[in-house]
Amino acid sequence: MGKDVQDTVAELVDQGVVGVIVAWADNNGITRSRTVPVRGLASAARTGIGITPLFAVFDSHDAITFGHKGLATPSGDIRLMPEMDRLVRLSGQPGFAWAPGHQVAADGSAWAYDPRRVLERQVERAASAGLTVRAGYEMEFQLTTVDADGFRPVHDGPSYGPVRTLAVDGFAEQLLRDLDRNGVGVHQFHGEYGPGQFELSIVAHDPLTAADHQLLARQTIHAAARSHGLRASFSPLVETGTVGNGWHLHTSVSRDGVNLLEGGTGPHGLTANGAAYLAGLLRDLPAVVAVSAPSVVSLLRRRPGFWSGAYGFWGAENREASLRLVPGSEFLGAGHANVELKPSDASANPYLALAVVIAAGVSGIEDNLTPPDPVQQDPGTWTDAERADAGIRLLPSTVDEQLAALADDTRISAVLGAELADAFRAVRESDAAWAAPRSPEEVVAGHRWLY
Repeated sequence: MGKDVQDTVAELVDQGVVGVIVAWADNNGITRSRTVPVRGLASAARTGIGITPLFAVFDSHDAITFGHKGLATPSGDIRLMPEMDRLVRLSGQPGFAWAPGHQVAADGSAWAYDPRRVLERQVERAASAGLTVRAGYEMEFQLTTVDADGFRPVHDGPSYGPVRTLAVDGFAEQLLRDLDRNGVGVHQFHGEYGPGQFELSIVAHDPLTAADHQLLARQTIHAAARSHGLRASFSPLVETGTVGNGWHLHTSVSRDGVNLLEGGTGPHGLTANGAAYLAGLLRDLPAVVAVSAPSVVSLLRRRPGFWSGAYGFWGAENREASLRLVPGSEFLGAGHANVELKPSDASANPYLALAVVIAAGVSGIEDNLTPPDPVQQDPGTWTDAERADAGIRLLPSTVDEQLAALADDTRISAVLGAELADAFRAVRESDAAWAAPRSPEEVVAGHRWLY
């Protein structure tokens, strides 16, 4: 490996790279990083970079909570290991290369709080059942001018229109070019519904690559925005009273190369196993959402009528549904069908969010579950009695409710493991304590630039 790393270092030096950013996501979805000089990359690849284990108990505002007994002192050290096969030179920051990292204990052994390993375990579990999962993100974000007082969107013209993207055409041109050079495939980029809001759809990959690409796309967007005097916010809610930013998580499941979400005789072409995958997601949805949209501002975003997945139900191409089935069709071709998780946003650690989604879906297949009938209306317009008759409830709407859902669901809490699950709980409770004396406007403003 040493020779290969030295060759990589020599190539980076020739390209003018001076530093390598090694990035990971914490329990708040916030990207953390260390940068090593390029000539120190070989050492970092061999023995890692020293970091505090307490990053697992940083809350969203950088307070360190000692509410988790496993990490209750300032002592200790762990190693951050760059994933060398994912290293790229950053097109928008040509003096730097970038790689995602995973964490190990000081002696190189497994570290219970490493989110990447949590996802790896679920990918391995799916593979042992003969299943392959693919995942992709739709990433919504909003752009403002750097010198704005508060949040001043770059454009508030017609939603989805070319005038909106014309306002940032230099940024958009650089972004698409940089993403391509950084190896992140893009389906489309467009102006979205909210003021100054845009959406980027990333090409689906295996789950680990999808999570890596989510972090890399975020880095690329921030760099492109800075180059054009702009600032990007991925916060689940940038201003109260407006639509928020979801990072909609799309997954598909296949066996022997055949997508199980299409080609069957079930509703909208679902096979029996595809229906069971969806039913597993629906069964564990309250606990899944506690991981995929965990922040206090996530709860402010998730409101009926805002296409954010407030109620726990599924529908085919129903954008109000928390689980939206995108069916396959002859016109779109084989393999297109997928399930979109609406309650997913930038405050989620992408590795943990994907891990619990895979676990829920695979458990559904293992248990031969059958989903209820799809709902094609907006249950938010129904009466309480009508929703009760259909078995449709609001997803958890407070931190306590989310944590209770996660604790009560042993399938999902076991995915995290006892140590990480308790650290995750402590962080969420610390965030809730921070938010308690603040107004919704103050909470939103306090999260605007975290992601």
